Amino acid sequence: MVANGLPILLNVWLRDRAAWSIDAGIRLGRNGNPLFGTHKTWRGLLAAVIGTAAAAVVLGLPAATGAMVGLWAMVGDVLSSFLKRRLDRGVGDQAMGLDQIPESLLPLLAVRGQLGLGFGEIAILVALFLLLELWLSRMLYTWNIREHPW
Repeated sequence: MVANGLPILLNVWLRDRAAWSIDAGIRLGRNGNPLFGTHKTWRGLLAAVIGTAAAAVVLGLPAATGAMVGLWAMVGDVLSSFLKRRLDRGVGDQAMGLDQIPESLLPLLAVRGQLGLGFGEIAILVALFLLLELWLSRMLYTWNIREHPW
């Protein structure tokens, strides 16, 4: 949740400042959709990696483990954005599962050895992340922090 939440909060606090798009405006395909979209920024990526490293230390885990979680969560997030653009979904459009599964599954797979997670535990954590993400997104929308309730 730290990896996903920090970029959103930074967007609220900083708006467009230091929000350099990861895809540098590259467009693909016959429809000219962005590679990832304007919401995927270097600022958000760095915030996720640094924030999860700090959160890991607070939880008594190595900073490197936290950084891996943040990095792979953002890889999953960017991957889902890439796939959504190829499916002609707009920035901010909902794609149930595609929006949540890669950004929760990839980091868990990356650190499963360090945390001693089995595949059953990973499946449960991904399902819990999906449910928590949906609830939290609605709350952030209610508080005018997110643009959409999903």
